[in-house]
Amino acid sequence: MTIAHEMRVVELDGFGGPEVLGIGRAPVPVPGEGEVLIRVVAAGFNRADLVQREGGYPPPPGITDVLGLECSGTVVALGPGARRFGVGDAVCALLAGGGYAEYAAVPEAQVLPVPGGVDLVEAAGLPEVACTLLSNFAHPELPPAGSSLLVHGGSGGLGGFAVQLGAALGWRVFATAGSEGGVEHSLAAGAEAASNYREEDFVEFVRERTGGRGVDLVLDVVGGSYLQRNLAALAVGGRLAMVAALGGATAEIDLRVLMRRRLTVHGSTLRARPVHGPGSKEETVRAVERTVWPLIESGALRPLAVHRVPFARVRELHERHGDRTVPPGKSVLVLGE
Repeated sequence: MTIAHEMRVVELDGFGGPEVLGIGRAPVPVPGEGEVLIRVVAAGFNRADLVQREGGYPPPPGITDVLGLECSGTVVALGPGARRFGVGDAVCALLAGGGYAEYAAVPEAQVLPVPGGVDLVEAAGLPEVACTLLSNFAHPELPPAGSSLLVHGGSGGLGGFAVQLGAALGWRVFATAGSEGGVEHSLAAGAEAASNYREEDFVEFVRERTGGRGVDLVLDVVGGSYLQRNLAALAVGGRLAMVAALGGATAEIDLRVLMRRRLTVHGSTLRARPVHGPGSKEETVRAVERTVWPLIESGALRPLAVHRVPFARVRELHERHGDRTVPPGKSVLVLGE
């Protein structure tokens, strides 16, 4: 299989708005020990890409500053010791960076086969969301069927998939969204009920639908400004999983509430985790393959609706996500378009 020496790549000309993004050229990476080289078909967009572009989310030491935390494509070369995948395999991968490029070298521990019934472009939007959610839901293990979940941002890419995944696991799922369209999207994804947070207090919304008990798990992307109400929405022994802080990174907490009601606050990110070992990316990726992929292949869980954006229009993609003018679903950069 012929591999080019140079590749197209999205470059950052400093930090700032979408205008700092441009298309340049760079050497094709060489896969190292335990890595595979993927010819990228599509790269998923995540809000973390926007934050990195603005200068607020630097890559871990030794990782490329090219944006992109997930991709899909075809394996074209194997590094020393890589043996799980073969040249020509259709795969998708969780990345620490480098997805906005024609080739990506990635540890094979972070690579997944494309699930049956999913095309390569759709697959680009699966690794980050599936790994993020499963690592937060299964902490330390998945709640049993019949548990209850509140998802904030049920119309977004992460939130919409969270609603689907919770429903597929047999949970009662509730969601919030900022518009009636978002409410309808959450309901279509499998939420038992959804609330427009601009018009209704979500704590009262949850209590009314759980007989005053509250939910077992809250998945939050808002952060500080929601902390007190998230705790109030939890049942005794419940857990708050925080995956973003769009509404602020600091908040005060009454520790007596945590102790009296036996609550847990859990925060996590994927990017800085080690590749191997306890709590590693490999551990999460393999758990996704065992737990989430069969749900997709059976039809119980659908890939997110994909909005295909040609590679050359990367600035437009970031502009639309910056001003929140994208429809519900997942945006992916398509390298061949």
